[in-house]
Amino acid sequence: MSQATISIIIFAIVFIAIMSERVHRSVAATAGAVLLFLFGILNVESCIEYIDFNTIGVLVGMMLFVAVVKQSGIFEYIAIWSAKAARGNPWFIMIAFVVITAALSALLDNVTTVLLISPMTFSVTKILKLNPVPFFMTQILASNIGGTATLIGDPPNIMIGSKADLNFLDFIIVNGPVIGIVLIATLVCFYFIYGRQLKVEPAAMQEVMKLNEKDAIKDLVLIHKSVLMTILVAAGFLLHGALHLESSVIALSAAAIMMLIGKQNAEKVIEYVEWPTIIFFVSLFIVVGGMVSTGVIDQLAQMIINVTKGDLIIAMLLILWGSAILSAILDNIPFVATMIPLIVTMQNSGMDVTPLWWALSLGACLGGNGTLIGASANVVLAGISERNGYPITFINYLKVGFPMMILSVAISTVYLMLKYA
Repeated sequence: MSQATISIIIFAIVFIAIMSERVHRSVAATAGAVLLFLFGILNVESCIEYIDFNTIGVLVGMMLFVAVVKQSGIFEYIAIWSAKAARGNPWFIMIAFVVITAALSALLDNVTTVLLISPMTFSVTKILKLNPVPFFMTQILASNIGGTATLIGDPPNIMIGSKADLNFLDFIIVNGPVIGIVLIATLVCFYFIYGRQLKVEPAAMQEVMKLNEKDAIKDLVLIHKSVLMTILVAAGFLLHGALHLESSVIALSAAAIMMLIGKQNAEKVIEYVEWPTIIFFVSLFIVVGGMVSTGVIDQLAQMIINVTKGDLIIAMLLILWGSAILSAILDNIPFVATMIPLIVTMQNSGMDVTPLWWALSLGACLGGNGTLIGASANVVLAGISERNGYPITFINYLKVGFPMMILSVAISTVYLMLKYA
């Protein structure tokens, strides 16, 4: 049996184990990584190149940053203020959080956004005595949709922008309009999926209106520090390319500074990090790396290119849908890393590959909404929800996320056809 076949079988076993939910996803992914070592497909040294330490650094850094900031009470303050502004109406609160999540994901990375929005969600749903899972489901989708709109919103866009020489404004101009349409269509669907089911007792709504958001403030000085640092972090993510700093450096620097000036208990702050989620990501990178090293992902990408037979429009549609489907199953970062040199090769042959870059961007980023492991934000927010007693199962997410992903890619198909056909 070839190593490529073994790597596929190991990935399939891991994926099935995650879907079955009989084995914790961190355990399943770790076991898959160990099997790759035992079968000699990867060793400890070679697996390092497949781990995206930038992503891991962003996750750890922002988890630590948020852990300090939340001690100020700022999230509870915003939660109460938002709930009162929406008059305690859960559907209006859901809309507000979706829009906020999408907007922040366009300016920050989507993992940072969900780390910031989740404490507010818990606070609001606790006040209204609502299950937070529907809110988290909508925020996961909104984070990936919003992140698709800009160069820095999602890691695949950063990679594509670098190789294709596309800047921040290019992404706003091309991806911005279709993402706006996708977000509106998603909100309409959310109303029929969740909006009509959100019921709150009038008494609970009245209790919300009686709350004083100022009472939620625990440390006013820490709030001022948190607001200043949040602005600096946002600026850092926006300018990290010009500063020649990885986003993980920005996140970890913010965490270190916040832990120093926040004067909180370091051990308690470190406990806030979702270590099972970190282990899952590291192990999943290795499992996918097994297929990269054996050429499986390269063959899948090459098949997409070969089937087009030089037709730019067919290539655009295949890359769009192929990226979306595969990014829902695989991590989109190694897939995009494999596709980029293939598109560069087509470009060097004289073909105008501009539509292909945008198809890859939209497909890879929006495709992350397809499954619970399709994007970093999905896994992080699911881990936070589970840790607080509200698990989001793989199948329950799939029932909502996959159809919504198909809808968003269908809208993107029409948009790209009108723009380039």
